[in-house]
Amino acid sequence: MLGANLRGAAQRFGGRAAMVHGDDVLTYGDWDRHADELAAGLRSRGLGPGDRVAAVLPSGPEWAVLAAAADRAGLVLATASPALAPPERAALVELARPALVLAGPDLVEGLPLRRAVEVLAAGGRGRELARAGATAPADAVEDPEDTSADARPSVICFTSGTTGRPKAALFRVRQVRAVQSLDLGAAAAGWGGGGPMLASTQFAHVGMALKLPWYVRTGATLHVLARWRADDALELVARERMATLGVVAPQLALMLRSPLMNTLDLSCVRLIIAGGAASPPALVEEARRRFGAGYSIRYSSTESGGVGLATAPDAPDEEALHTVGRPRPGVEARVADEHDEPVPTGGTGELQLRSPAVMDGYWDDPDATAAALTPDGWLRTGDLARADDAGRLVLCGRRTEMYIRGGYNVFPSEVEAVLGTHPDVASVAVVPRADPVLGQVGVAVVVPRGDRAPDLAALRDHAADRLARHKLPEGLVITDALPLTSVAKVDRAALARMAEQDGDPSHTEAPR
Repeated sequence: MLGANLRGAAQRFGGRAAMVHGDDVLTYGDWDRHADELAAGLRSRGLGPGDRVAAVLPSGPEWAVLAAAADRAGLVLATASPALAPPERAALVELARPALVLAGPDLVEGLPLRRAVEVLAAGGRGRELARAGATAPADAVEDPEDTSADARPSVICFTSGTTGRPKAALFRVRQVRAVQSLDLGAAAAGWGGGGPMLASTQFAHVGMALKLPWYVRTGATLHVLARWRADDALELVARERMATLGVVAPQLALMLRSPLMNTLDLSCVRLIIAGGAASPPALVEEARRRFGAGYSIRYSSTESGGVGLATAPDAPDEEALHTVGRPRPGVEARVADEHDEPVPTGGTGELQLRSPAVMDGYWDDPDATAAALTPDGWLRTGDLARADDAGRLVLCGRRTEMYIRGGYNVFPSEVEAVLGTHPDVASVAVVPRADPVLGQVGVAVVVPRGDRAPDLAALRDHAADRLARHKLPEGLVITDALPLTSVAKVDRAALARMAEQDGDPSHTEAPR
């Protein structure tokens, strides 16, 4: 799919910058040529259709060239984030069992010795493996509109592993095609229309690995930061006059704290699309006000192909601040009980999604696949939710994040939404801590707004009229930033370790 779209894009936008990574610019024409050369090199190594190749590379031109080359050679691309620690990267490689690993010079450490590894240097465009001047056979590049190869395995995206061991979600060409159709709608039948875009997540993330084909189809120019920093991102948005800002909510929170928000001309931003992590109500309100832009929350997951629910950009506060919206066109959603039966409107159950973009299953793991997918194709997300009378979905937390205080269930997301409206709170996460009397109690991990940090009593008073007493936090940790995973989601395991702090002056407890 990517290789086919790239061929069409090269014919239409050949000299246009497809990707900008610092001073390194990759045009559509050069990308197409390098992908042909690397595909020939991969085939010369004996790799053929269905073989898996792992990309352990930083986001940028080399990753993009490999992805297109692998697609043209009929290989399955398994994408491992460079932000992971060496043991974590090694675990993902072992999970995929690739025939070949392509790694950056600084990312070889810890890779399994039993796997064949080749190093791709930055700026090399895969020349280490490419056959210079080689071109792909005419039948190696699929027609973008030809669906005959839709059953071919294409991409493996790894789950973040925040609540357990990571798993490898497999997507066939048909799912990649469905992502393009669901994201672009009627525009999926045409070419062009893209502009400058900020690459806010690692290319290994489902939001890039599966969506890069349609970015190519629109002729977009992706701007990649070597390391994501709020100031750098804001300067890039202002300089390139980006109309749409795609971010993960924690990144947006850092942008809003930057002094550059008050000095740069950001009037170009007309729409903020925030996915990958929850958007607290206070964040949505502040972002809409300060950017003067629409805000669309996108709820999805790796397993859903990065496609799911959305709030309307101009939604009223009732929807924009307190829900994750409705199913996007082409997506079905339901709230189900433990028997996968729909619950009545207003009842709490597991949020389930169904669409043509949902993963084929977990690679070589039938038990995990059966646990994640119902026989009729519904994806069990693991998130608890309820639907309101207007059909909007409200998240109530994850099954695995719920804790029990003195016999009462507490969902951290509900508490976080209230605590996040305190004027001295920039961001907050709530995690349980073991308690010898009550079993578990909640600890609020807070990033203060400015120089003022709220104390525990202030937080409890602020929430007392909106939350039952057993839901109020009974511990407080003040920190400069919430710990994040490699895909910019809040790291619950790291938060739990922070909540166990004893004797730290920033840690206080509520009276019983």
